[in-house]
This record gives sequence, structure tokens and C-alpha cells, in this order.
Amino acid sequence: MENKKKNFKILSPTAILGYGFPAESFMNGICEEPDLIAVDAGSVDPGPYYLGSGKSFTDKTGVKRDLRYIIREGIKRKIPIVIGTCGGCGAAPHLYWCRKIVEDIAREEKLSFRMGLVYSDVDKKEIIFSIKKNRILPLSDLPPLTEETVNQSINIVAQMGAEPIIDAIKEQSDIVLAGRAYDPSVFSAFPIYLGFDPGLAIHLGKILECAAIAAEPGSGSDSVLGILKKDSFVLKPLNKERRFTKESVAAHSLYEKSDPYYLPGPGGSLNLTDVKFKELSDGKAEVRGSRFIKSEKYYVKIEGVRKVGYRTVSIAGSHDPVMIKNIESIIKEVKDKVYDILKFENIEGKIFFHIYGKNGVMGDFEPTKKVLSHEIGIILEAVSSSQEKANTICSVIRSTLLHYGYSGRISTAGNLAFPFSPSDIETGEVFEFSIYHLMEIQNQDIFKLQVIDI
Repeated sequence: MENKKKNFKILSPTAILGYGFPAESFMNGICEEPDLIAVDAGSVDPGPYYLGSGKSFTDKTGVKRDLRYIIREGIKRKIPIVIGTCGGCGAAPHLYWCRKIVEDIAREEKLSFRMGLVYSDVDKKEIIFSIKKNRILPLSDLPPLTEETVNQSINIVAQMGAEPIIDAIKEQSDIVLAGRAYDPSVFSAFPIYLGFDPGLAIHLGKILECAAIAAEPGSGSDSVLGILKKDSFVLKPLNKERRFTKESVAAHSLYEKSDPYYLPGPGGSLNLTDVKFKELSDGKAEVRGSRFIKSEKYYVKIEGVRKVGYRTVSIAGSHDPVMIKNIESIIKEVKDKVYDILKFENIEGKIFFHIYGKNGVMGDFEPTKKVLSHEIGIILEAVSSSQEKANTICSVIRSTLLHYGYSGRISTAGNLAFPFSPSDIETGEVFEFSIYHLMEIQNQDIFKLQVIDI
């Protein structure tokens, strides 16, 4: 489409839909007369559970609050709205969850509009066919994808680029609800459709996806404005407490990147080797030189999970310096005893200890090997094929560690302090990522579009 606009203004309300934003900041953005309101609604950061369960990791009340502002102002002022990775993970159940909230708001606010729904779910047959055609590549240190793994997996989604969102825009959609989406594409699709430079649009989208996190002081719950121009883009704070600097924008350009110059995405890579950052007045910053380099083959990332069982946890603490000093050997001895009991009772499961105050955050990567804290927190975790078995294993771990007579202990009972009663907490189903691969696609047909009038 021919670009007749010199500038394109994008209002990013918040880092993730449901995280909230000050009403004043949002309305300051609306007063800028934006050409688009766009927001990212999800991430794989909270782990595989939400994709597997079909549930959102963001709260419905928070999402509805944010959406009410966005939809009410956007529809009233005829500003297009694009939301990506709906419901937190972007699979069909998540998209449906978000759609119902939008429909509730439309009914309550007496609004009418056209809505495009872009589905990102991938048929297993399509993936298995791609495996046979050698069109699947593993990411990182993952093994090659197999047909067996595909059949074990659920809620498999592909991370869409700008093209499927553009298709929804072409259908005159006032609101686009997209399934799993490459975060910057939610912001870049419309301006790319209008003819703006894709490199600048994607780089701007990379920053706007996190809203005010790229400002100083950073916040994931505040609104910002992005102004896309012919050969640059400008970031403008909408809260007088914040400003964009060369350092803050450059730092966020490195966010979630393994390479400082190249950011791969659907259909190509963002090249930042020639990027220049400049501070402007009133807390604004300008960026130039971003380029998008198309790849020879068009790859999308596919994500899927499989169920591995059920989990029960117990949270405890210790203030005993003898126990703290010898916690590694104590845990090993307790594990051995518990596994012997489980084996005798023919109960299968896995046991994990998370020691906060030692290496609960970093695990084996923790550089400080000596425990320096005067108390430690211990999370006992049991995973098994049923909730009942997980409960049993957790109970055995807890009771064994609670009364374990380790060397040097002065007290006669009670090694642990429990903050809650009951001490054991059922956390339900456990999933693991089974598919985290790149899939070559010949076209965009895997992304299905549905347009409905509300």
C-alpha cells in the first residue's frame, strides 16, 4: 500500500495486557492522536504450564480493565487496535478467552466494530510433513523434533510475523486479536502495510512491546508513544516522571538477544550494526539506521508442550547453622532414604529441592558456593503421574527431612519451620516444553483468519 503519511504514531499502553497503566498516561497518549493502539498480551517467560493448560497467566480483571480503556477510546476515535499473543500464550483457548472479554466490553459499552481473529495453532500433520521434508530446525541445544514428540504435544502454536496481521487489517478490522505473535509484529504490521521501512518499524516494535521499560526509570506498567518516520523513529514518554536516554534505549535494544547486532524473527533478521541513538528535548529519544534483512527461507518458531504429571510442594525454612552448613549432604541423604521408601512401595516420581539463601535462583550456576545467610528457605517439590502420588511423595519428603537426625544436630526434633498450615500445597498439572523449534513455511496459510462483526 502506498504510504501517504509522513509520520505514524503508535500508542503502547503497557508491557503486557493486564499489567495495568496510569489512566493519565494512557489519555496523554490518546491526546497525541495515535494512528494505532497496539499491545503485546503474552510471553513464554512464565513457563510451559499456561500453554498446556490453556489458561492465561494474566488476571481477567486486570486484562478487562486495560482493554476497556483501549477499546472504548480506540473505537470512539476510530483508532485501529492490534493485540498479539492473546490470553498469554496465543493458542485457540487463549484467543477465545480474550475474545469473550472483548465481547463483554462491547456489550457493556454498547460498541460496534469489526474484529479480526488470527489463529496461530499448527496442525500436527503439517509439522510431521515438515519433519519428513527436513524443514524443522532445533533451537539452542534441543534435539531434532520427532513425530513421537509432536503426537505427545498439545496446543502447538507458531509465532506469526507481520503478514497475517496485515491480512486482518486489509479486511477493515477495527480490532485485531492475534494468537501467538512475534512481539514486534503487533506494532510493525500496520506501518509496514502502509509502506514504512520494515527495519525501523520492527525495531520500534521491539522497544514498544515492553512499553516504558525502556525509559528511565523503567516500568512495565506505563504507556509510551512511538513515532515512526521515513528514516528514523522517536520514543516519547507519556508520564512526566520518565524520559528516554541513549543508554536506556540502546540497553533495551539488547533485551532478550543473544547477539548485539542481529535479532532473528519470522522471515529475516533485524540488523542493528549501523544504528545511532540520539537524545532529544522533553525526554524523547530518536533512533536511526535499523535495517531488516530478509532470509532466503521463511522460518517461524513453533512452540508446544507435553504433560509430565502432577506437582505438590511444601515450603519450609531453617535457622539451624549446623543444618545450613551441611544442607547439601543432608538433602542427598534424605533423597536416598525417600527413594528407597518409594521403590519399596512401588511409587514412581521425582523429587526436587530448591534452597533459597544458597542457590535457589541460580542453581548449579551460582558462583558463590559457601552459604552466607543465617537462614535458608527450602521448597520441597514432588512430581508424579497423579496428584495423589505427588501428595504422597511430598508427605514422605517433608516428614523425613523434618525429623532427620543429621550429624551435629543439637535439637531432638523439628528441623523445619513451616509458614503455612496445611504445609503441603497441590499445584496441579505439570508441563514441559517439548517443541521449541524453527519451521520453514512456504506461505502464510498456517495462520487462519476469521472476521466477525460485533
